[in-house]
Amino acid sequence: MLLLTDPIWRQLDGGYRTPYDASIALAQMERGESVWGELWEELHHQGGVGVASYAAIPQVVRICEARRTSDWNLYALSATIEIQRHRKNNPPLPAWLSLSYKSAWDDLVKLALADLAGKSDELILQSALSVVALGRGDIKLGAMINHADTDEIDAYVEENLAWSSLYA
Repeated sequence: MLLLTDPIWRQLDGGYRTPYDASIALAQMERGESVWGELWEELHHQGGVGVASYAAIPQVVRICEARRTSDWNLYALSATIEIQRHRKNNPPLPAWLSLSYKSAWDDLVKLALADLAGKSDELILQSALSVVALGRGDIKLGAMINHADTDEIDAYVEENLAWSSLYA
């Protein structure tokens, strides 16, 4: 795992394909500050991700696991980065980061399954399910779950499923 003090962070590109030093926001997260807005903005932009996006995942998972916090942002951002990693125009996962990235994803799936075992709110449910699908290698299902709009799902259920009014 890339340490937060490693100077290479300053050289890694984020979602805008420009250098973004994610270690600063990640250190703030580790201190308990809310930085999800910045991470969403900088690590993913209109389908673009960079090596900083990949390098941030092991740290985000480590921090959230240590803090024992359940947050839909953990799952949704990780899922979004993993989905976009497979786009042809995004950089491949570097070999030097591969082991820690894959290990973080193993831990992320375990966290998601633990959150799913309890009572989850709608956003955690959707994003954790996406993580489980992605972690099991089903990119299409994970992407579908991650990008599903709840209003569209509600409209589809109401329009097409006879039993929908029983569960409204």
